[in-house]
Amino acid sequence: MLWKFQHKEFFYLFIVLAITILVIVANEIRRKKVISRLGEISMIQQLMPESSLEKKRLKFLLWLFASIFLILGLCNLQSGNKSEEVTREGADIVVCLDVSKSMLAEDIDPNRLTRAVMALEKFIEGLQGDKIGLIVFAGNAYVQLPMTSDYGAAKIFLSSISTEMVPVQGTNITEAISKAMECFDEEKGRNKSIIIITDGESHEEEAIKKSEEAAEKQIMISTIGIGSEQGVPIPDIKNGKKTGFKKDREGNTIITKLNIKLLQDIAKSSQGVFVKATSANLGLGLIMKKIQELEKKKIETTIATDFNDQFRIFFFIAFFILIFDLFLSERKSQMWKKLNLFNESKSS
Repeated sequence: MLWKFQHKEFFYLFIVLAITILVIVANEIRRKKVISRLGEISMIQQLMPESSLEKKRLKFLLWLFASIFLILGLCNLQSGNKSEEVTREGADIVVCLDVSKSMLAEDIDPNRLTRAVMALEKFIEGLQGDKIGLIVFAGNAYVQLPMTSDYGAAKIFLSSISTEMVPVQGTNITEAISKAMECFDEEKGRNKSIIIITDGESHEEEAIKKSEEAAEKQIMISTIGIGSEQGVPIPDIKNGKKTGFKKDREGNTIITKLNIKLLQDIAKSSQGVFVKATSANLGLGLIMKKIQELEKKKIETTIATDFNDQFRIFFFIAFFILIFDLFLSERKSQMWKKLNLFNESKSS
């Protein structure tokens, strides 16, 4: 039997419920402080003999449990009665995205980094059966998203990318390739691919050696050069606004240029492809076509094919509790008084 919640986004309502409980508790504490100024709380309670503190607490608990069951009902717990083995074919793809400050250059509309993120979101939407990982790099490289087939999670990670993620500036393609290679399993087969998206403003000979090492492990590296060969200034962004262009210590405007030769050599050494990006087309479609020519890895997974909704059970329990709470008065009934007297006499 397999279980899952269909609408997990409604779990956020538990946060709202927790905040509501804190507000209620805070108000109750404040109310007791106000009452205590008027005299002893026990004496004041004797002036309100029909009011039942126990019933108030009971009604609060009923409301709390009803709220919990309502939220669980909205999440819709589902039970899977039948499962089957499904075989899918796909490739393992790691995207290495340059997040250095030079990626803010505006020679690609609206800027290099934003355009790359937008293209990657569409690229992920077109994946079927493939796994994807994400590396961000500048002067250092970091695994932002390990290999996964959860495309929704991949898009969430993409949306959080910025040039502030890597504190050390530069374009360390060598380390990016090394980190990407670590994301793959040891199983051999031409089903592994690395896509590097960068302005290539680097002169690392080690990057070519690292790509040759990847080729020996049957990992194909494709590169996308994003930017201008002639060079453009780098915007200086402060508090989300452009205040001018970055300058060096001598006061000269810093120019960023695309290093096509390096990216071509990296792709060539691992039998990948090089694409020069434009504002209209980043080139991911051409690279995906090349990836699809590789031998695909067969992945066997167990999935439930027949799910039954269980939300009615939670809604029924919540409805029953609310009906009971509706007819439960906060005042002491005769039966409640007799029950209290019985408990008092028993304790004495």
